[in-house]
Amino acid sequence: METGVIHGVSLLTELDVYLFKEGNHSRLHDKLGAHVIEADGTKGTCFALWAPNALGVSVIGDFNGWNTESHPLSPRWDGSGIWEGFVPGLGHGALYKYHIVSRFGNYKADKGDPLAFFWEVSPKTASIVWDLSYEWGDNDWMDSRKSRNSLGSPFSIYEVHLGSWRRVPEEGNRPLTYRELANYLPDYVAGMGFTHVEFMPPMEHPFYGSWGYQVLGFFAPTSRYGTPQDFMYLIDKLHQKGIGVVLDWVPSHFPDDAYGLGFFDGTHLYEHQDPKKGFHPEWKSSIFNYGRNEVKAFLTSSAMFWLEKYHADALRVDAVASMLYLDYGRREGEWIPNHYGGKENIEAIAFIRSVNEAAYTRHPDIETIAEESTAWPMVSRPPYLGGLGFGMKWNMGWMHDTLKYFSLDPIFRKYHHNDLTFSIWYAFYENFVLPLSHDEVVYGKGSLLGRMPGDDWQKFANLRALFGYMWGHPGKKLLFMGGEFGQWNEWYHEESIHWHLLQYQAHQGVNKWVQDLNALLKSEPALYERDFEMDGFEWADFSDWEGSVISFVRKGRPDHEKVLVICNLTPVVRKNYRIGVPEGGYWKELLNSDSTIYGGSGQGNMGGVEAVPVPMHGRYHSLTLTLPPLSAMFFKRAR
Repeated sequence: METGVIHGVSLLTELDVYLFKEGNHSRLHDKLGAHVIEADGTKGTCFALWAPNALGVSVIGDFNGWNTESHPLSPRWDGSGIWEGFVPGLGHGALYKYHIVSRFGNYKADKGDPLAFFWEVSPKTASIVWDLSYEWGDNDWMDSRKSRNSLGSPFSIYEVHLGSWRRVPEEGNRPLTYRELANYLPDYVAGMGFTHVEFMPPMEHPFYGSWGYQVLGFFAPTSRYGTPQDFMYLIDKLHQKGIGVVLDWVPSHFPDDAYGLGFFDGTHLYEHQDPKKGFHPEWKSSIFNYGRNEVKAFLTSSAMFWLEKYHADALRVDAVASMLYLDYGRREGEWIPNHYGGKENIEAIAFIRSVNEAAYTRHPDIETIAEESTAWPMVSRPPYLGGLGFGMKWNMGWMHDTLKYFSLDPIFRKYHHNDLTFSIWYAFYENFVLPLSHDEVVYGKGSLLGRMPGDDWQKFANLRALFGYMWGHPGKKLLFMGGEFGQWNEWYHEESIHWHLLQYQAHQGVNKWVQDLNALLKSEPALYERDFEMDGFEWADFSDWEGSVISFVRKGRPDHEKVLVICNLTPVVRKNYRIGVPEGGYWKELLNSDSTIYGGSGQGNMGGVEAVPVPMHGRYHSLTLTLPPLSAMFFKRAR
């Protein structure tokens, strides 16, 4: 029977199959899936799918009327479980799925391609044959990004949800496309002084309300905003503006939509069979089987795909704690201990280490960042030292303690002084990112501005002080969109952030403050060079709990100037406040959040203060300062 499929055409070598079965293949996207090629002078599409428990697999699509019999694939001879076939004349843009008949029971299903590069716009579910050719224009960035992405460089990350950063109300409130975003986002981010943009998961996901965290297209940007090349264009334009790109990546779980990865070939292929290991009770989703080599290769290849094909500068790995702990989100009796009797997921730990090793081996100029919410040790330390191998880790403890403190009425802050100072005790055990992310402005928590106490003036002053404390504190910075101008409302993914607020002076003041904090961060090495070194920090004074004042010194390399950071976190102006400093001389006031240009009351120190030889706080010199109300100030000794 004429099938329209040529068999024997394959992109896979014996080495590919060996590495795949061993779990060490990191470029499956070049071998599996749908690839437009020329075979024996004939152009067409080569299909390859892993479905080891299938009795039969055929390609269905708009090219054959979704006929399940006309284009069957054939299994490879090597026991890999891979089915292959070449369809001549089929090319770029064709819609397709795989019709799978399982060898177990009467199971039949039409599945999307796990390695598809492009999908139909949801709620449609077909994969699309797609050529990823693109001519990049970011050579200068790629050549220099090792220094820009290094741990000793300034990181100020602007977190963005693609569908709600800016919308078009005149056109049904639709989101901007990737190319429209490229016209606005790079200029805005560069103008604000952020060094990186972090996109909440841009990978294809069926439910928009999941914000991208329920991924099914692990090799495809969502088609809601355009094509793969359109997304490349956005990244390209960000790079050309000197902005790095962090992508949220979710290897922890996947949704159970019928066309997706779940029960793929009539068996639990990608997920654990036992729901005590394979089903996430909080997210109602499936958990990958990290002990299966082919699944490890699939996920590792996904990570490499975004770093290589899309020039991503970093991957922020979501929900790492849920991967590390077998009892995550489960009650007693709802989880299965490991073979040592513990709650650690040994297979997931091995996978995390291996994917980080692969990422840094192939791309030493990138970073991987863990969203890990527990006290798991050595998350951002190399595997050869016993660590998990991430470059950085979100500091969730700092975030919780800091927001708890700043939400208090200043009258009561003196009783919670430890919430502000405790973070330094562990600040250098990991390479920390300080996150004020989307998670802090949803689910009834209120916006950052809305959580600040006091009248409107005090709310804005508190928010500026919070950002000043954050930018002064050791660690890289992350701020979710809308926070940079003090949005009043919680973030809502179905609408734009509230740009109209920038017509008001108080919101302009917050925006200008964040802009100037970013400029200061990049201009003062003391504020970033030794973010992860204990020698880069020393307290001036942390003991003034009664006045709710803290002061500390940030230090770069020995030949760079020190920066003094002072936070007065009550609405009281403190005159003649003495602080010990490391050196004599004139200390210039670099930034003051109470300046009138930010919406403050204008209290300050006339541009700077001369240190006098009066001992204080264990130092031979000290400054006598005016501390503005609810403020953060930065000083540097002038040479």
